[in-house]
Amino acid sequence: MAFTPQIETAQMSDAELDTVAGGQAGGATAGAGAAAGLYVETTAAGLTTGVGGGLGLAVSPQGIAADLHLNAAIAS
Repeated sequence: MAFTPQIETAQMSDAELDTVAGGQAGGATAGAGAAAGLYVETTAAGLTTGVGGGLGLAVSPQGIAADLHLNAAIAS
């Protein structure tokens, strides 16, 4: 006797699909961002340094997203 898997399926409208996994973003959205940096280079010693960072914030009906990062580099 062979067993065939049975899978139940259902039809969903586009409006129903939009409510699954976030759907499409809609409504009012607000965002802000800032960045700062410092860079120093000394050619006689062959030293190069850099520091930078940034901050971002976005607010929408789906939630809040924030981003904070810092970059640093030293090369000789």
